[in-house]
Amino acid sequence: MTVSEDGALKYRWRVSTARKGYVTPIGSYTAKWLSRDHRSKKYDDAPMPYAVFFNGGYAIHGTYEVRHLGRPASHGCVRLDTRNAATFFAMAADAGLHNTRIVISE
Repeated sequence: MTVSEDGALKYRWRVSTARKGYVTPIGSYTAKWLSRDHRSKKYDDAPMPYAVFFNGGYAIHGTYEVRHLGRPASHGCVRLDTRNAATFFAMAADAGLHNTRIVISE
């Protein structure tokens, strides 16, 4: 995952996206809502810290399963180290959701 601000690269982080049988939606999105301490209603109350939702129930959020970062492991969300998720969450909150563009490509 690359994070840019005002066109300048600020961060590059390893992430996990959808594992076999699931999909991470490809496209360009605007952040829709934030949830600092979110828990998944769909997947056994799984923690989704610092979630930035961009397409229905899909979000960029932290994970404590960092050993899986860099390979498919999620149910469709984009997961990253919780410290990095906190940084991205703060950036989205500071910039405003309508100014936070999320682009997901293959």
